[in-house]
Amino acid sequence: MKTFLSTTVFAATMALASPVAMAEPETYVIDDEHFSMAFEVMHIGYAPVMGMFRDVEGQFEYDEEANQLTSGKLTFKSKSVFTNHDKRDEHLRNDDFLASGKFPDIIFEVTGFESTGENTGIVTGDLTLLGQTRPVEVNVTLNKSAKYPIGHEDYTLGLTADATINRSEWGMTYGIEKDLVGDEVRLRFGLEAVRDSGWL
Repeated sequence: MKTFLSTTVFAATMALASPVAMAEPETYVIDDEHFSMAFEVMHIGYAPVMGMFRDVEGQFEYDEEANQLTSGKLTFKSKSVFTNHDKRDEHLRNDDFLASGKFPDIIFEVTGFESTGENTGIVTGDLTLLGQTRPVEVNVTLNKSAKYPIGHEDYTLGLTADATINRSEWGMTYGIEKDLVGDEVRLRFGLEAVRDSGWL
């Protein structure tokens, strides 16, 4: 009995001391110099208009060893929308689309994560746009995780992601009825996120 108890205590101690048990999520901060967010919307059925948001910030909590994403938040400044056409960009900022004066921030907050492979997963989250919040699923691929070779030299994750939404679900309906502007919006992300070492 004594031997059994000793063995059990030893096994429990080793389990608690194991890397998996002791692993904790690390904070990763988006490197805004290496972040791209592109969107694509069909124009009158002829061709997609492509654009991006140039001002974004965010961070997330991730345990790489356990492959667990525990929280995260991205904030896009709606006024930073860019499609390489000044007049169109001003239209996108007005009340027909982004209403940037009323709603300066577009926010995505992580609510869950499901691993689908060794380096892939589905992030679920709440997207707040035009003051309304709806759930969104984002397909994510971890491309690389390593100490950065130049510059800050901190541990960095490199990710790509994509999602598709219907803008009408957030009340953005301009141009849909006459098929001038598509309802479906395709989103694609490429980003680097630096593990917070205290200097960020």
